[in-house]
Amino acid sequence: LLCIRKSGNSRQPVVSFLKALFEDLKTLSVSCRVFSPQFVASPLCCPSRASILTGKYPHNHHVINNTLDGNCSSKAWQKSEEPHTFPALLKASAGYQTFFAGKYLNQYGHSEAGGVEHVPLGWSYWVGLDKNSKYYNYTLSVNGKAQKHGADYSKDYLTDLLANMSLDFLQYKTSYQPFFMMVSTPAPHSPWTAAPQYQNSFKNTKAPRDPNFNIHGKDKHWLIRQAKTPMSNSSIQFLDDAFRGRWQTLLSVDDLVEKIVKRLEVRGELNNTYIFFTSDNGYHTGQFSLPVDKRQLYEFDIRVPLMVRGPNIKPNQISQMLVANVDLGPTILDIAGYNVNKTQMDGMSFLPVMEGKMNGTSWRTDILVEYEGEGRNKSDPTCPLLGPGVSECFPDCVCEDSYNNTYACVRTIAPSSNLQYCEFDDNEIFVEVYNVTADPYQLTNIAKTIDKEVLEKMNHRLMMLQSCSGQSCRTPGVYDPRYKFDPRQMFTSHSWRLSRLRQTLK
Repeated sequence: LLCIRKSGNSRQPVVSFLKALFEDLKTLSVSCRVFSPQFVASPLCCPSRASILTGKYPHNHHVINNTLDGNCSSKAWQKSEEPHTFPALLKASAGYQTFFAGKYLNQYGHSEAGGVEHVPLGWSYWVGLDKNSKYYNYTLSVNGKAQKHGADYSKDYLTDLLANMSLDFLQYKTSYQPFFMMVSTPAPHSPWTAAPQYQNSFKNTKAPRDPNFNIHGKDKHWLIRQAKTPMSNSSIQFLDDAFRGRWQTLLSVDDLVEKIVKRLEVRGELNNTYIFFTSDNGYHTGQFSLPVDKRQLYEFDIRVPLMVRGPNIKPNQISQMLVANVDLGPTILDIAGYNVNKTQMDGMSFLPVMEGKMNGTSWRTDILVEYEGEGRNKSDPTCPLLGPGVSECFPDCVCEDSYNNTYACVRTIAPSSNLQYCEFDDNEIFVEVYNVTADPYQLTNIAKTIDKEVLEKMNHRLMMLQSCSGQSCRTPGVYDPRYKFDPRQMFTSHSWRLSRLRQTLK
């Protein structure tokens, strides 16, 4: 949850956040603008959160996974990227008082990265969770001092504690400066520990049985093809329990949102405050027989909700324009009056879209999604036949990740096309392509049947985006009328890649 208040006054109807976090986006009815196609730059916690903070794609902020070696909250990250995050710019250059509460980056608090004494640049008030998601028995860094918590619901349940600390900030902050607050609840992350009053909620709820549930991904990357189909009864029970637990934990997040909105209303600040509600990655529960996790290139892992309300935003609007989490930082800086062109951010401000000042013909048509797979050097002793190089394996030897689950995608949404083009960095240069309009559940990989000229253009566009930085990440995509394709300008250093791709798809 991101809240930013501008200076000055603005008229806007009061909004009441209803218990609607679980509604389908197409039928959601709240007084805000919903961005239906919002995507993440990487479907994993730390790289995605780094993209939110920096406005950069992973190849530019260099956070590739959730480990210190993967640059997650490492000393290198602290030195190279933290000074240039959008909260740092808000505080240093725009005069904002800033507040953070919750999960920051997965390795925050690690002894090799400054411990909980390290307070990232850009935060006036800091309440950071030590390392990854918990609900009880955790340590917080409160402005650089460790604060340990136990298992008493009334004092320690993390979602409620973050709500109370956020309310305290709103109560005691100065009224002479604009403010920005970022509340980052671990919920609905595992271990899915619901508050006592919600532990019996959704008793009959199960994971959605969409057309891609519990089926074999026959034309997909080998990691997807290795999943056992049909899933065992124990796997289905596990994923249903996980889905239910996620919903239960979100009821406390719903309470948090409601409390913050009401406090802003009571203080007379709601009408001049922008509120963003979003997440860092999607999640799958049984699609293509993968039990539970993220990391994959499909819509269920790379799409997240985004709802925004604030001054000059008409309520009950659904935008179909393509937005990514690299756009959050530029948008918030734009709200604060900071010139985004002075930054090295790859994303772009969607404030004009929210205010109805920009139409689809002048907006972008594609974004980049990147992921670097992780695997273990040794075989999993419970699954020796799989060999080394896999990770996140379940008891029935279905693995959710591997070293060569490394891919990059161009996700295109334009009036004439709703397409996903992905290449794997493996020995095959395996390619997956989906017409998401005709095939919303991505059942059929059309890489071998789509027009070869389209494939070459998408291959060229992907290589360009993978090497882009700043303004060059915002150039016209393949299905933008302004796009110009010149085969003579193909990346010579990658010519082998194109020839291999042609051979693969014959």
